[in-house]
Amino acid sequence: MKKNRPAYKITVLCKEKDLDKFTKLLLVETSTFGVRYQKLKRVMLERKFEKIETKYGNIQIKLGYLNGELIKVTPEYEDCKIIAKKENLPLIKVFNEINCIISEKFFFNC
Repeated sequence: MKKNRPAYKITVLCKEKDLDKFTKLLLVETSTFGVRYQKLKRVMLERKFEKIETKYGNIQIKLGYLNGELIKVTPEYEDCKIIAKKENLPLIKVFNEINCIISEKFFFNC
């Protein structure tokens, strides 16, 4: 950056009520002389939770809707993690198997 020195970008995502606290933290604990901030808006899918039957037992899944239309479905990470450990399988294998079941049930065949 300036005078060919390296630069670092630190991004902090916080609630508006915590802005002063994090600004002070950055000014006191880093070498910066200034902080830029901006307000952000967030759009979220409506979420619903269901359980589906798999060869590993019931797994909780999260369904995401936009304007009433099902957009995405994903298995709960913690359920997949427990199964992977119990079955001595890689987490990604369990996650992919359950995603295949989800695809067949909600979208298309694998």
